[in-house]
Amino acid sequence: MLTVNSINCGIVIDHITAGNGIKIFEKLKLDEVNFPVVLLINVPSSKLGKKDIIKIENKIDVDITMLGLIDPEITVNIIENDKIVKKMNTVIPKEVQGLFKCKNPRCVSNFDEYVTPKFRLVKANGKIHYRCNYCEELTSYSI
Repeated sequence: MLTVNSINCGIVIDHITAGNGIKIFEKLKLDEVNFPVVLLINVPSSKLGKKDIIKIENKIDVDITMLGLIDPEITVNIIENDKIVKKMNTVIPKEVQGLFKCKNPRCVSNFDEYVTPKFRLVKANGKIHYRCNYCEELTSYSI
């Protein structure tokens, strides 16, 4: 059995759908940090069957919106003095700004450096998409 010690002060990103842990690890650029980080993959879970977990032995800014786009079931735990002091759940955000590009190559957000891509959540054909605020194009999110 693998044993991973608890962290004294930092962040635990839990309930990550198995396989999404590496995406989050890369998006947060955790391979570039100089403090302890643990990525656990395919950990047994009674709720999910298997899950991934990321433990970060340091306080860093975590973009909850971006995490919600990758996996809306994630739980982010803030740890201080070996105890959870704050627990946050992610959701699929209703509005997104600057996290991905519009798929319409003629959209102003793709060629004007002063325009930040902005999207609002819509459901179309039973799937989740984002509609561009500038050109109305539907864009599937993929992070």
